[in-house]
Amino acid sequence: MIRPAAHDDERRPPTPQLPERSPVPRWLRVLLPAVLILVWFTIAGIGGPYFGKVSEVSSNDQTTYLPASADATKVQALLGEFNDSTAIPAIVVFTGQEALTSDQLGTLGDALNAAARIDGVGSGVSPVLPSDDGLAAQAFVPIDNSAEVGTVVTEVGAALRAAAPDGIAVFVTGPAGFTADLVDAFAGIDGILLGVALLAVLVILILVYRSLLLPVAVLSTSLFALCAALLTVWWLAKWGVLLLSGQTQGILFILVIGAATDYSLLLVARYREELRVHEDKWAATLAAIRGAFEPIVASGGTVIAGLLCLLLSDLKSNSTLGPVAAIGIVFAMLAALTLLPAMLFAFGRAAFWPRRARYEPEAVEAEGDIPRTGVWGHLARSIRHRPRLIWSTTALLLVIGALGITQLDASGVPQSDLVLGASEARDGQVALGEHFPGGSGSPALVVVDEQQMEAASEVLLDADGIDGVSVVTADSPSGSAPVTADGIGAVGPPGTPTPAPTVVDGRVLLQATLADAADSEAAAGTVTRLRAELANAVPSAMVGGVTATAVDTDAASIHDRTLIIPVVLLVITLILMMLLRSVVAPVLLLITTVLSFGTALGVSALVFNGLFHFPGADPAVPLFGFVFLVALGVDYNIFLMSRVREESLRHGTRMGVLRGTVVTGSVITSAGLVLAATFAALAVIPILFLVQLAFMVAFGVLLDTFLVRTLLVPALSYDIGRAIWWPSKLARTPESERTPR
Repeated sequence: MIRPAAHDDERRPPTPQLPERSPVPRWLRVLLPAVLILVWFTIAGIGGPYFGKVSEVSSNDQTTYLPASADATKVQALLGEFNDSTAIPAIVVFTGQEALTSDQLGTLGDALNAAARIDGVGSGVSPVLPSDDGLAAQAFVPIDNSAEVGTVVTEVGAALRAAAPDGIAVFVTGPAGFTADLVDAFAGIDGILLGVALLAVLVILILVYRSLLLPVAVLSTSLFALCAALLTVWWLAKWGVLLLSGQTQGILFILVIGAATDYSLLLVARYREELRVHEDKWAATLAAIRGAFEPIVASGGTVIAGLLCLLLSDLKSNSTLGPVAAIGIVFAMLAALTLLPAMLFAFGRAAFWPRRARYEPEAVEAEGDIPRTGVWGHLARSIRHRPRLIWSTTALLLVIGALGITQLDASGVPQSDLVLGASEARDGQVALGEHFPGGSGSPALVVVDEQQMEAASEVLLDADGIDGVSVVTADSPSGSAPVTADGIGAVGPPGTPTPAPTVVDGRVLLQATLADAADSEAAAGTVTRLRAELANAVPSAMVGGVTATAVDTDAASIHDRTLIIPVVLLVITLILMMLLRSVVAPVLLLITTVLSFGTALGVSALVFNGLFHFPGADPAVPLFGFVFLVALGVDYNIFLMSRVREESLRHGTRMGVLRGTVVTGSVITSAGLVLAATFAALAVIPILFLVQLAFMVAFGVLLDTFLVRTLLVPALSYDIGRAIWWPSKLARTPESERTPR
């Protein structure tokens, strides 16, 4: 607790004293909070059931999120016109210890025919195709895009394993297999992720408040805000206004719970202060709202502005996260400023039971400037005595940690590595690569003008990394015919007419089987070279497919990262300048926050490589980490510096820094622990991107909480003094002659 000045002319409560007899009628003081609580309970009652329905309006198809200008997007849009199907191909791989016999192949063929009758399996299941070494066989099973892909893949795999001869292993891989892996991984979002996040917050709140009612009130605020946000986002996705994926859903859950809890902690701390100087709980509630309103709105507005910068992204998985998460922050602010005050008013001083908040204005006036005991009192005195040593040492530690950035590999990871832990699709891809061309079932798709098919075929046949070329045709049972240097080959016995390629708007579709796994770095290199060679020989050619989608996704992510990071910095700096009425303070705050982000990124790179041995990182990981850490890190600086400015107006800048540090210390530390815990909960979803983001943001928030906000910013601000408010009038106000006791 801060100790106000001992002089009568300087003794002031945290906010101006309100008359204890409020002019607001008693019935209105009871009705208004009751209505607010009822409205939020109604919203939660409507929005709650939508937790189990997000999969109805979400998609994890990478192509859906590519920019419309990408070749992979254009090719994907044309596929249905060439084969009249939007099915997702599953590749079934059968392997044995010895060469497969004709009887075994026949049994597998019968099993495939039976699997073709499973609901969700499309028409056109291929026959069993043995490998050249005779130790394996493969088949292609189309899965209807409108079906529950994960469920259908599981049923197909179970049916084939039950019917397969002894000693033969069955794997379901390919695009449908990896999609099923993603669906299974994201299945825990509505249950495990939400439960872990809420449990972590509840434990921290109980430790912070040592109360029964306050944790319930704060947690209800967060959960109700999430219900309102989910209800809004679900319908916007249903109407096609927003795209929603499992990744976006998980981040929305964590962000709303963490942000709403942080804002609630700030309001509760202010309410506790006001109860000491206001006997009437209505007056204390209004004073708490007034004191917390500006920092909460400024903090939320900063996060929203940073998130909306993602709208500049070419990659739709990034651009759609911006408005989805911004909607969540809006409801987090609304709940913290309406529902929570209503519940606090209803509970009154009993909210802090068993340690009731006392009305003791005389004790507040009698207290000194800085507590002589306690962590924050000792910290404030250390800053007063050695500010330059503290901020320079802290900055040096952050710089050393940031050197690890050189070890970060954020150029993208194979699709097979997106899901952590066991993966049948990954195992199947390994088996496929041992007995067949690695890219079987996921070819590079080349759309080209009919007149230029021969020229495009020559480029493909001569290219390194291509194992074979075929053209889509309706005259072949398999839907395609091989292309050789002599032209289109026959697909039947001698004398069978050469099939004609399917032509759509004067264009044909070539399929180039890749020699390497479709999600490998080698395959990506092959597609990149193909595009360059085709651009010279056949400028109108477009290359799509699984590998091209990954290449275009990584390129769009890198473009977004380069564009959006500077824009976020500029927007947040302008917001801070308006909030603090200063130029120097916002610039220094941004520098400290960016330094903290650099340290989080550097340490994360060392942990990813040396401890977890991850294969790399998605290019979007640094971008998302930057947006969250800078926006949320600035949040804590806003909590601190808005209070420092308030205290500086009364007591001078240096005294204001010390008082602001003491009074916000516990609430910001608690908020940082809550936010770190909620983001860490993302690690329960076994998706590489989310696990990396969880560690980076959680570690970065703890850095902001315990180093940047606690040591670096207060010590630097104290050392600079009133010049930190330049060019505002406060920069020219003489420091108070009083020194902290």
